[in-house]
Amino acid sequence: MGNPVLEAITQRAEEISALGSANETLCRLDDQAAKVLREAGVIRMLQPKIHGGFEFHPREFAETVMKIASLDGSTGWVAGVVGVHPWEMAYADPKVQEEIWGENQDTWIASPYAPMGVARPVDGGYVFNGRWQFSSGTDHCDWIFLGGMLGDEEGKMAKPPEPLHLILPRSDYEIVEDSWNVVGLRGTGSKDVVVRDAFVPGYRVIPFSKVVDGSAAREAGLTNPTYHLPFSVAFPLGITASVIGMAEGALAHHLAYQKGRVQITGTKIKDDPYVLYAISEAAADIAAARSALLDNASRMYDLVAAGREVTFDERAVSRRTQVQAAWRAVRAVDEIVNRSGGNAMRVDNPIQRFWRDAHVGLTHAIHVPGSVFHVSALTQLGIEPPQGPMRSMI
Repeated sequence: MGNPVLEAITQRAEEISALGSANETLCRLDDQAAKVLREAGVIRMLQPKIHGGFEFHPREFAETVMKIASLDGSTGWVAGVVGVHPWEMAYADPKVQEEIWGENQDTWIASPYAPMGVARPVDGGYVFNGRWQFSSGTDHCDWIFLGGMLGDEEGKMAKPPEPLHLILPRSDYEIVEDSWNVVGLRGTGSKDVVVRDAFVPGYRVIPFSKVVDGSAAREAGLTNPTYHLPFSVAFPLGITASVIGMAEGALAHHLAYQKGRVQITGTKIKDDPYVLYAISEAAADIAAARSALLDNASRMYDLVAAGREVTFDERAVSRRTQVQAAWRAVRAVDEIVNRSGGNAMRVDNPIQRFWRDAHVGLTHAIHVPGSVFHVSALTQLGIEPPQGPMRSMI
């Protein structure tokens, strides 16, 4: 069986690409761009079959996100970020799944997961408050996952800290307009959201610890190995796949642009061995980044499919592979953009947009190498990494 979602995207490639400028101007996805993703079924790739999803292999999801991002970075980013939320929603109480997908299986769920709110326990649930940045694709979503910390009776963060994922309908949070004005990924519409004294019933709350240790998937009775991937594999997958797709898009536009270009010196690009070398090196690095990310997802899938629990050491190496893949791809983009000439920076040349989008994508917290590389090195040295923040992104 092929990947019908990828086939649908390929058939509408020109349309997705043409909408890139509109997305950037609007500072959110154009309604037509969102419609293309819905009609192709992109956001249902990791959604449970019981609610109209496909339950695809994570590799197929990543390949599809890469393709979309190679056509337009913002559309690919939204596909990767919003597309992974049904994966976690599969863990949630069947009651909230029915609330979200019962009437419309194409309902989208936003985020972010950063624990920027406090949930105060009350009878039957929690009273929730907070403000979050970076809610990608939020204008096209009707529900949201928000990260929060368990509070005490006074609304202060409880000790020891306990992170939660809370699920809210659109009526319970405010999207802050004009809160997304950036140099890249403008079309993602990654706006701020605010929650003020919203009541969140207990069945709409998932302890983050259960997502991380895999018990949420086991308790939900899920059998597809995709749902037993570590969170640190599944959540970054769509984001990194989109960045690598942006690198592929930059390369494609660079090649098309350079094919007939003559430098100010009168030298044709096809006759410049230095530029040709840079093109080949960049193409190889982008291809290697792609292979590394897809292989990593497949290896993690095979481990859980075999009934193995993925160890902390394996998770650390997996995250190192994912982070390095993103950085390798974006460094390659820099090499070719630096050889594209000043006209590549004109607004009507897509190269500059892919370049900006890829760099902004690299700034996401999951792509910060410091603690990930530190911890993965310690594990390979056979040294137990310290508890606390150093382990939090693993």
